[in-house]
Amino acid sequence: MTTPPLWEEALAQLDRGARHLKLDPYITERLRHPKRVLQVSVPVRRDDGSVTFFSGYRVQHNVDRGPAKGGIRYHPDVSSDDVTAPAFWMTMKCALVNLPFRGAKGGVACDPKALSEGELEQLTRRYTSEISILANPGHRLCR
Repeated sequence: MTTPPLWEEALAQLDRGARHLKLDPYITERLRHPKRVLQVSVPVRRDDGSVTFFSGYRVQHNVDRGPAKGGIRYHPDVSSDDVTAPAFWMTMKCALVNLPFRGAKGGVACDPKALSEGELEQLTRRYTSEISILANPGHRLCR
């Protein structure tokens, strides 16, 4: 038996919770759709002089009650679905404890163990530069 992708699992949790709470269908439907999903290409000059391009993702699930917060995941198989579910869960966690934040999550498809410290630093700096339109709280897209 295979496990469902994370995003499908998160949506099933939302549906169960919405039924239990008798949540307004509009709110439930709104929570089923992330606010923004950004995919970026992240070039890194390797120690041997070659250039490798990595795929990066950033999801802002919701920004209704404040700026979105969440970390970065480095994994060879990371995809937008893999970061959408944790962004959703961060939205839920912040709402449950009434924090003025909402959920976001990022990821880069890479094997961090196969990168040198310098390459990983370069990857992180370039990735954050590429997603900066979503990470800058003063930017109009972050509101």
